[in-house]
Amino acid sequence: MENQEVNQEEIQEESMQAAMEEDLTDEKDAVKEQTADSGEHSGDGEPEKGKTRAEQRAAKKQAKQDKKNDVYKEQIEQLEDRVKRQMAEFENFRKRTDKEKQAMFETGAKSVIEKLLPVVDNFERGLATVPEEQREDPFVDGMNRIYKQLLTELDNIGVKPIEAVGCEFDPNLHNAVMQVESEEYESGVVAQELQKGYTYRDAVVRHSMVAVVQ
Repeated sequence: MENQEVNQEEIQEESMQAAMEEDLTDEKDAVKEQTADSGEHSGDGEPEKGKTRAEQRAAKKQAKQDKKNDVYKEQIEQLEDRVKRQMAEFENFRKRTDKEKQAMFETGAKSVIEKLLPVVDNFERGLATVPEEQREDPFVDGMNRIYKQLLTELDNIGVKPIEAVGCEFDPNLHNAVMQVESEEYESGVVAQELQKGYTYRDAVVRHSMVAVVQ
C-alpha cells in the first residue's frame, strides 16, 4: 500500500516536471519566432528592428522599381525635349519657307507688272492724241474701256500710281531727270511728271520720272 502511494507521488512529480519542461520549450520557441520575424537586416546582414523579412524584401523591390521609374522619367524628359526642339525647328523651317515663297511670288509679280506698265503707257499716249471730237468714236471708246479695265485689275492686285505733281521730291519714289523754273510751285517740288511711276504693295516697281523746281 505504501509502495503504491510512493509510486503515485513519483508519477505526479514526473508529470509536473514534464509539463514545466514543455512550457519552457514553448516559451523558447516563441522567443525564437518573434526574433526571426521582427529582425531587420543592416548592410552587413544583421537584422534591423521594426521590419519583417517580407517587409524588407518588399522595400528592396520598391527601391529597385523607384530607380527604374527615375530612369524612365529621365528618358521621357529627354524624348520630350527632343520632340520640342524638332517641332521648333520645323516651325522655323515652315516660316522661312513661307517667306521665301512669298519673296519669290513678289519677285515674279513685279516682273510681270514691269512688263505690263509699258502697255499702260502706250494706252495713255494713244488716248492723249485723240482729238476731242473723236472721243465718242466707238473704237476710241472701246480702247478707253480696255485701258480703264487694265488699271482696275492692276489696282485690285495692289498696283498703285505714285503721286508726283505738286508733291515734294522724294528720291525713294521719284527720279528727277531735269530741273525747271516755276511760279506755281516752290523749290524742291515736282512740277511735271514725264513718266508715271507705280508701287506694288508699298514697294516701288517703277520710279516716277519727274521735273523738279530748282
